[in-house]
Amino acid sequence: MKQYLELLDKILTEGVEKESGRPNMPNTIGISNATIRMDLGEGFPLLTTKKMFLKGIIHELLWFLRGDTNIKYLVDNGVNIWSSDAYRWYLKKYEEFINLESRFQEELPYRFETQEEFIDAIKKGRDYRLISKVIGNYHLGDLGKVYGYQWRNQNGVDQIKDVIEGLKNNPYSRYHIIDSWNKVDFPEMALPPCHLLYQFIVRPMSFEERKNLIPENIPNFLSHEDLDCYNIPKYFLDLNMYQRSCDIFLGVPFNLASMSLLLIIIAKVSNMAPGIAYWIGGDTHLYLDHIPMAQEQLKRTPNRLPYLTITKELKSLDDILELTIDDFVLSNYKSDKSIKAELFTGIKK
Repeated sequence: MKQYLELLDKILTEGVEKESGRPNMPNTIGISNATIRMDLGEGFPLLTTKKMFLKGIIHELLWFLRGDTNIKYLVDNGVNIWSSDAYRWYLKKYEEFINLESRFQEELPYRFETQEEFIDAIKKGRDYRLISKVIGNYHLGDLGKVYGYQWRNQNGVDQIKDVIEGLKNNPYSRYHIIDSWNKVDFPEMALPPCHLLYQFIVRPMSFEERKNLIPENIPNFLSHEDLDCYNIPKYFLDLNMYQRSCDIFLGVPFNLASMSLLLIIIAKVSNMAPGIAYWIGGDTHLYLDHIPMAQEQLKRTPNRLPYLTITKELKSLDDILELTIDDFVLSNYKSDKSIKAELFTGIKK
């Protein structure tokens, strides 16, 4: 991941300092655009200059794909990357409920005073709701209409299903897009999407490129038609992803791996070979508090990229929805030790 380290260095040397546009967030240094090109034929782009939380990357993506927007699944699997956002959303909903509905309530609902208490209640499966004509029906751990909702039910459209069907029926279409930037739903989101637009693009393989995918137990062939008989992929599937807000130290390495994993999944279910994952960043920034951690990472030398495989056969969306953490195998991953840094979410301390 040399490109990532070069980008990190560029921000440290050329980044401009500015205030955050969100309350209770530290200042940043950053640039206005960035790109990283990842050829998945060369390996899985999981950062090696610090140990990455692959378990969290996989669980979050499966959570998105299932259309889930409550952190219960993540918490139960030891993934806490959305916990602070969920707690901040709970506090907002609670205050709205008290301000608008308390005069109609004989007994006020219990208020979780700490995030730890909030997460513990979710782990224990506590049935806690705030039901109101104004704020809707809030369940403990909800995040509102965030990624999973937009991917699977944006204005009634299942975008994941549409992309898979489109790739199978009309591969060269330019409509293979997942779009989360749905402004009408912003008031019902704990956080508007950062990685907001995915476009899958198909390109044909040459005969030689297809031959490279032939398993060892299949004899050599002379034509495309011969390869078709054994269902050898005939297309590469590329992915462009645009991210409007990019936390370069904590968020971006996670996002690079997640978008690449999504490309692998969609390529497999479409019988294509994962090609180039192109990450395009907008406001690409480093929190001032993370500067020492970034400097430490730049002292390290990257190792060769690992490889990630999915052991389960994927032929349909239903197969994707049945994936578990055990269906993913990462091989040859050698990394430096982790570098701890605070995840800023705007909760006032």
